[in-house]
Amino acid sequence: MAFISGVNMNFSRYMNDEYEKLFRRMNPPRVVIDNESCENATVIRVDSANKHGILLEVVQILTDLNLTITKAYISSDGGWFMDVFNVTDHDGKKVTDEAILEYIRKSLGPESCFMSSMRSVGVTQTMQHTAVELLGSDRPGLLSEVSAVLTNLKCNILNAEVWTHNTRAAAVIHVTDEETGSAITDPQRLSLIKELLCNVLGGGNKVRGSSSVVTKEVNHTERRLHQMMFADRDYERVDDDDEDIDEKSRPKVTVVNWSDNDYSVVTIQCKDRAKLLFDIVFTLTDMQYVVFHASIDSKGPNAYQEYYIKHIDGSPVKSDAERQRVIQCLEAAIKRRISEGLKLELCATDRVGLLSDVTRIIRENSLTVTRAEVTTKGGKAVNTFYVGGASGCPVESKTIESIRQAIGNTILKVKGKPEELKPAPQDSPTRFLFGGLFKSRSLANFGMVSYS
Repeated sequence: MAFISGVNMNFSRYMNDEYEKLFRRMNPPRVVIDNESCENATVIRVDSANKHGILLEVVQILTDLNLTITKAYISSDGGWFMDVFNVTDHDGKKVTDEAILEYIRKSLGPESCFMSSMRSVGVTQTMQHTAVELLGSDRPGLLSEVSAVLTNLKCNILNAEVWTHNTRAAAVIHVTDEETGSAITDPQRLSLIKELLCNVLGGGNKVRGSSSVVTKEVNHTERRLHQMMFADRDYERVDDDDEDIDEKSRPKVTVVNWSDNDYSVVTIQCKDRAKLLFDIVFTLTDMQYVVFHASIDSKGPNAYQEYYIKHIDGSPVKSDAERQRVIQCLEAAIKRRISEGLKLELCATDRVGLLSDVTRIIRENSLTVTRAEVTTKGGKAVNTFYVGGASGCPVESKTIESIRQAIGNTILKVKGKPEELKPAPQDSPTRFLFGGLFKSRSLANFGMVSYS
């Protein structure tokens, strides 16, 4: 009987999958891009057969193109998914690049519906580099030690992104073999990299865990960072005093049940920033919630978002404990990417030691890098640094001018005004991350590190 029951379940699942494929073929996605109806934004309308995760897929495609979503209206109740997005390019203007518009049409239109409905958004495999994922407690010099270990193991850092929140740090670093410029494939070498990085991560904290993963499978970097920190429960508050200090700048998140329709209504009010919608939609999706309706609006520097959600099992939020968990997780997702400080953008021909030189100049001018995105493309280094004054002091204009003279006015852009910079908390956990990330110092110069 158990065997027959299992066969029936498998047959039922097979029929459901075949029905979904047939429905999608008969109702292919439709994308309309309109540059006429809105004065200051490009309007993108997406109609498609509904499936779990489709909203995240659409938002991620738009976000990965560095488009800013200023407004959105989302409806996916029943078997149909209908969205309207108002988007602008990185300069705040309408999207007119035909290559980008054609990519959107192909990625979201009829050609995409014949791809497997089970595909995982943003997951790719590559032999061009090896991904190193790190998770541990933030502490002074952590990434300096990580960088030193990777350099000693003859790994070249191509790209790196690090987030910190609530005294925890997560990083995704792409490395290649220093000699061949290709991914590292030797199992023994990969095992050694993992072992030594685990020792570095575990050296500063005996209470909470740490981990390192070395893999050839490269997931979407920002999704992985969210997943890593969520799994690490970074949303749990560890210091009430710090939260009280930051109360005014904390996002305002509420969750209430709409009993007449069995929805839970999530409202979010916070300072608007790039990729905010992606961070929230990903977190809700990863927590197994389905967005049935949503309204997104940005007014000036502020964002207002409202979501009507249910759990994937069809139920609204069932308890106060679950409600608090949703609130805390969404707050954490918003705050992980908040970057305080003056924004420095570097664009130059890549060369050995360039990043080390730039960060040395920043350090010598008594500035602290609170967050950075490190990328190299086509022989060009395109990096973004968020800097603040040492010990929370404001950044002075003469300091920025000194840095620009040392690095070069033509390759370094400064966004924001030093006099408007707000002092950061003196013991901010992000202050120590990038002191030595790009240094190429050997372990001999760095100091002895015990791995036993």
